[in-house]
Amino acid sequence: MQRVFVSALLASTLLCSQARAAEEAPPVASAPDAAADASTAGDVGSDAIIVTGVRGASPRTVADSPVPIDVITPAELKATGRTGLKEILGNIIPSLSMPALGGGGTSASVRPISIRGLSGDYLLVLVNGKRRHTTSLINNLSRVSGGSTPVDIDLIPTNAVGRIEVLRDGAAAQYGSDAISGVINLILDSSPEGGEFTTTAGQLYEKGGALIQQSLGYGTRLGDGGFLRFAVEGKFHDRADSSADPIARVFPLVNGQPDPREASVDHVIAGGYGRSNRDKIVNSSVNAELPFSDTLKGYTFSTLSYRNIKDARGAYVPATSIGALPQIYPSGFQAYRRIWEWDFQTTWGLKAQLGGWDADLSTSFGRDNVKLGAENTLNPSIGPTSPTSFFMGKQIQTLWVNNLDLSRTYDVGLAAPLEVAVGVEQRWEKFQNIAGEPDSYRDGGYVVPKDGTPFGNLYGGKSPSPGLVSFTGTSPADASSISRGNIAAYIDLSTKIVPAWFIGVAGRFEHYTDSAGNTFSGKVSTRFELAKGLALRGGVNTGFRAPSLAQTAFSTTQNTVTVVGNERVLTTSKFLPVNSAAALALGAQPLKPEKSLNFTAGLTFERGPVRLTVDGYQIRIDDRIVKTDFLGTASNGGSAIKAILVANGVANVDSAQFFTNAIDTRTRGVDVVGEYTLRTGDLGTVRLNAAWSYFDTKILKVIDNPAQLSALNVVLFGRQVQRDLLVAVPKSKVVLTANWDLGKARILARATRYGKYTESSSTAASDRTFGAKWIADLEVGYNLSDHVTVSVGANNLFDTYPNRNGIIASDGSGAYGSFAPFGLSGGFYYARVGVTF
Repeated sequence: MQRVFVSALLASTLLCSQARAAEEAPPVASAPDAAADASTAGDVGSDAIIVTGVRGASPRTVADSPVPIDVITPAELKATGRTGLKEILGNIIPSLSMPALGGGGTSASVRPISIRGLSGDYLLVLVNGKRRHTTSLINNLSRVSGGSTPVDIDLIPTNAVGRIEVLRDGAAAQYGSDAISGVINLILDSSPEGGEFTTTAGQLYEKGGALIQQSLGYGTRLGDGGFLRFAVEGKFHDRADSSADPIARVFPLVNGQPDPREASVDHVIAGGYGRSNRDKIVNSSVNAELPFSDTLKGYTFSTLSYRNIKDARGAYVPATSIGALPQIYPSGFQAYRRIWEWDFQTTWGLKAQLGGWDADLSTSFGRDNVKLGAENTLNPSIGPTSPTSFFMGKQIQTLWVNNLDLSRTYDVGLAAPLEVAVGVEQRWEKFQNIAGEPDSYRDGGYVVPKDGTPFGNLYGGKSPSPGLVSFTGTSPADASSISRGNIAAYIDLSTKIVPAWFIGVAGRFEHYTDSAGNTFSGKVSTRFELAKGLALRGGVNTGFRAPSLAQTAFSTTQNTVTVVGNERVLTTSKFLPVNSAAALALGAQPLKPEKSLNFTAGLTFERGPVRLTVDGYQIRIDDRIVKTDFLGTASNGGSAIKAILVANGVANVDSAQFFTNAIDTRTRGVDVVGEYTLRTGDLGTVRLNAAWSYFDTKILKVIDNPAQLSALNVVLFGRQVQRDLLVAVPKSKVVLTANWDLGKARILARATRYGKYTESSSTAASDRTFGAKWIADLEVGYNLSDHVTVSVGANNLFDTYPNRNGIIASDGSGAYGSFAPFGLSGGFYYARVGVTF
């Protein structure tokens, strides 16, 4: 059997080596993270054993947890009708939200998330209790969760997940950086045998956007108590046609009628009302475990993903623009961004019992490797010989983590044994921003000739801007490579003082080799049972988040649309690395870790089929890292800022931004979850769930403008970027779910209310507020046999759209804004067939 397990390890290694060969790695040290055993799929109640937030050797249940934690089963994941973990969790978790279009750049394709009003950077993601690597695609142009580099959970196969545990509390003292707003632990399926094949197909009601997803999972036993399980899923999701909306058009009306050229124009524009992406994605995983003896077992798990995106991001470029040379695009053009992404992570480990201690030793290596490109565009400064497709550069994020966790119990004469957990962790990470081909960014020096043509009469003697229209490649000046190391140690103690009173304390010290330096986090949590089924719980914890390497080193020049007053203006903006000469000249300072202080207090009640939890929280974050305002726009510095940029080697841009520790914020909120199960015998079982989440964020402090900006009357962190932190996502969300199982049939109905949100501008008069909306989802399933199940359903059953209150561009786009958490595309219907074997 050991030979079989070695085969599983080799399969795990092969799965990841197909992505890219690993680069040189630093010497191995040791390190900790959550020691989580993979769990089998199935129904999870309040008596289910949890592993997230638990460091001791003894098991703990959902009901016993001193902090709020939710468990999501595979049945819940499937019943949403959604096909990626981001959208699935956004549909289930009340405090998690995603904008339809967070902003420009890659954020339009790989959507950022927000939880409790905070970006995904403050949410730690674990897989089987081990830290997951983050994306290399920084959300630099996103207005929601701007500048974040969270874990991209869409690159984990949905059908590989056995259950998901969501810890709704700060846990930096247990897990380290990023665990400020909570922890999501994706526990892979460890079912020892059997398989399932599933096909899902659907599309939007009116605009196309066809979707097909197929998944296959299979497991087999290894030896006495071991298993080997594979999973793979493939998805194709087409773009949606925004021309179905009556005002979406590229050309002005001709005598009140559509221009005949509309018939041959691609209307799938990101600012329109449908999906701008054509996605192809393949996710795969392997999960294996084999006991070698009664006291020693080995385990491994890996994921490998490939994603291919073609995104019609940006406005249609008309033939009358200097960027659309008539020799190449006589009728104008729609540029397409391309993303080719390989992502993998592999983990190997041993669990043993040594001298009364439970030990877990593991190593994990992961990488996100993204190649960026552009099609159907040009570099007009090269002239009529310009290519029309380009390699724009690469972004690579690498993480290597080594863990050693030890836990045991001691009898100290209290109501329960003292749980002791200690551990160490070593972490190494690297970020690379690699330059593209010269034609994607260079100035070719072309001058439009005065040749008597309409185009020559309009632009003769002028030079088009360098770089690509709609996108710009990474230049050698923007390229970077940065790495750092980290060593951490923690201790976690917990016990019951008396049978009704649990208390836990934890502390963690970390040392970074870069400017993040040394940090210490602590946590105290407690639970007191007032009566059987009724308890109070709460805790206090400090936390931190080290600046991501991308936030320190990322740089790009980007053509983007900026809202100025009531106009959407195309501008060229430079994102500066914080330590560059130009950023320093504008007052930038080295980034330092963000520090947090969390309070949580709640009440839990459980009696028979009823369960209710109410948890309030406060999260204060000091020295929060945010993007500055656009410096150099007509309303914020203008020519004076541009002169500073030119003097420091940055020319041909309209504005610049960089990251800075600009603000202190305080987020207060409450989460309420109620559950009721009604078992009626002949009428089946009805499970009712109601969840409500509310938060409110305030900015407590904004750093003073640097002296060099104050002298120019320039605002470093202005109105729009402040309000995007406060009101860009709904403050409240209600999720009502009813699940009725009746013999072979089942019905799931869900109603979700998203509160109002505002897309802000630099002036209050130009703000756009979108009202609250109810979204209904419905799925009906039937078991044709013991092995075949069919389901049909609809997301956004009643085809609800945001209020038509956005800023409308000349092509008709923008009326619904960009931030709608339930999308801009209306209703989606689907069918699914599942076969078990």
